[in-house]
Amino acid sequence: MLGKRFSRMAIGSVAGVMLMAAAACGGSGGGTTASEAPSAGAGSEAPKGGLKVGLAFDVGGRGDKSFNDAAYAGLEKAKTDLNADIKELSPAADGSNRGDLLRQLADAGYNPIIGVGFAYGDDIKKTAAEYPDIQFAVVDSASNGPNVTGLLFAEEQGSYLAGVAAATKSKTNHVGFVGGVENDLIKKFEAGFVAGVKSVKPDEKIDIKYLTPDGDFSGFKAPDKGKVAAEKMYQDGADIVYHAAGDSGLGVFQAAAAAKKKAIGVDSDQRQTVKEADLQPVIMTSMLKRVDVGVFEFIKAFQGGAKGGTNITYDLKVDGVGLSTTGGEIDDIKDKLDAAKKDIVDGKISVPSKP
Repeated sequence: MLGKRFSRMAIGSVAGVMLMAAAACGGSGGGTTASEAPSAGAGSEAPKGGLKVGLAFDVGGRGDKSFNDAAYAGLEKAKTDLNADIKELSPAADGSNRGDLLRQLADAGYNPIIGVGFAYGDDIKKTAAEYPDIQFAVVDSASNGPNVTGLLFAEEQGSYLAGVAAATKSKTNHVGFVGGVENDLIKKFEAGFVAGVKSVKPDEKIDIKYLTPDGDFSGFKAPDKGKVAAEKMYQDGADIVYHAAGDSGLGVFQAAAAAKKKAIGVDSDQRQTVKEADLQPVIMTSMLKRVDVGVFEFIKAFQGGAKGGTNITYDLKVDGVGLSTTGGEIDDIKDKLDAAKKDIVDGKISVPSKP
C-alpha cells in the first residue's frame, strides 16, 4: 500500500498528528494547524450505520504516482483500519464533471465525501449546500460551508527544505523549477523553493517554467511538456530540477535520466512510486505532502462524530510536509535540513507563500 512507503522521512514521523475540530466554526476564515485541533469525541454523536466514504480525484485520477495516489493511500487506510466501505471516482480530462461526481456519491449514500484538489472548491460549496446532512472535505481549498472541512498544507515550508537540499547538492550553482499550472497554489511551491535555495546560495541561478496558464489544468497531465521544459533547463546548465506538476513530473524525470542529472519529486515518495527502474535513481528526494494523512484523519474524526466548518493546516510542525530519504542521497545533509526545519518551526524563518 502506498501509505506504507512513507515510513522513511527526513523530517520525522507523522504518527498521531490530529483529529478534526469537533465543533463547526462556520465560514472559511477560521482555521488551525493539525497539532492544535482537538479530538472528536465528547459531546459528539457518531454517525449511525456503516462507514461509507466517497472520494473524487483530481484530473489524472488514481495512478498519477503523486497527488491523487497520496489521497488514495489515505482512503485505503480507512478501508483497512476503520472498516470503511470506499468509493472512488475520477473526473473527465477537463475536470468539467466534478460537481456531478460529488452528487453521484451523495445520492449513493456516501458520507463523508472528499474532493481532491483546489478545483473542487466551488463544486463542493454548491453540493454541500444541497446536502446539508453530509460532511465534505476538500484538499487544498478552504472551508466554505458549515459541513465542509478544508484540508490545507504548508507546501512552501516543505519546498523550502527542497530548495536547501537542491542548493547544497548542486555542483553547477544552477537549478530549476517546473510548475504544472501557474496558479496561486503552485506558486507556493515556487516561492518556498526559491527561498530555500537563496538561503544557501544567494547567487544561485534558478530557472522557472510553468507548463500551462492559470485555469488550464492540462499542465498536470502533460509529461511531454514537462520533459521539454526540464530538457531546456539541463541544457542551460541546471543539474537539479524540482517539479510540482503532477503527472507531468514523469517527463522531468525522463529528461533528468537522459541528461544524467538529478530531479526532486513531489507529493509522494516518487523514488518509490515511479515504476520505471531507470528513472528512480535520478530522484534525489521528494517533497512529501501528506495528503494521505489528511484524508485518513478527516475520515477517522468523522467516524468519531466531528463536524466541519473549519480548516486544518498540515505544516512542518506536525510533519505534514517534509522530504523523503529513499536512496540516501540527502542523508549527508540531514543536519542542515533539520536545522532549517527547526528554524521554521520556531519562527526564526518565515517562508514566503508568494514569489
